[in-house]
Amino acid sequence: MAGAKNHQYHILPPSIWPLIGAASALAFTSGMVLFMHSIANWPIVLGLGIMGIIATFFGWFSKVISEAQHGDHTPVVQLHLRYGMILFIASEVMFFVGWFWSWFDFALFPNQLADVIGGVFPPKAIKEVMNPFDLPLLNTLILLCSGTTVTWAHHCLIHGDRKGLRQGLWLTILLGLMFTSVQAYEYAHAPFGFGKNTYGSAFFMATGFHGFHVIIGTTFLIVCLIRAYKGHFTPRQHFGFEAAAWYWHFVDVVWLFLFVVVYVWGGWGAVYE
Repeated sequence: MAGAKNHQYHILPPSIWPLIGAASALAFTSGMVLFMHSIANWPIVLGLGIMGIIATFFGWFSKVISEAQHGDHTPVVQLHLRYGMILFIASEVMFFVGWFWSWFDFALFPNQLADVIGGVFPPKAIKEVMNPFDLPLLNTLILLCSGTTVTWAHHCLIHGDRKGLRQGLWLTILLGLMFTSVQAYEYAHAPFGFGKNTYGSAFFMATGFHGFHVIIGTTFLIVCLIRAYKGHFTPRQHFGFEAAAWYWHFVDVVWLFLFVVVYVWGGWGAVYE
């Protein structure tokens, strides 16, 4: 029959959200450039960009959720969504590779910056560093526990235990908020500043971007919790939660590398706070 669907793919209808998202991203980056150069009217451009990006998130993701609820996410579509999430996480891995690369470059070859850091790392200007076995170790334990609770929530979902799913998500979200709070306290009491030397710049960029990803992951899980209360997830179809769990485990693994490389090895031999 003409027009009959004889495949498992979901053909998307025309949507305005990709265009709005692209225009908002352009406005956001333009606003940031205007801000960095102290050009007038930068708050307007930046504000429009941020509002447009938030609106795109809500509008576009709402459509994806609606498609899932209407049965458009066939097994083939779900497989390709998983491929997309895997590639996204792979791109995030390479993002952090850049920050680790800069850290190793500063730490292993301090002689190349002898005039700036005195040929040693941490630089001579750094009188004391974070004690890795104080708040950083506490945050490591918090994230490891959160990885356990999100796995428990996933296990409950697969076995149809909706109460356990909600409890696991609540615990994971609370642990994520606890991690962010501890890191904010750590930053407020850091014995060195940002931008004054290679150690401080690399430290705050690497750990700060990780903290930003924790906030994104926590938001991701909050959305999943709301959807769990609405009964959106089933044992056979729950890609939204699966993607959030993958992202959270990625955040956990990155922190483990940061803890070992930046906090423990990077401050080796320095005076602790």
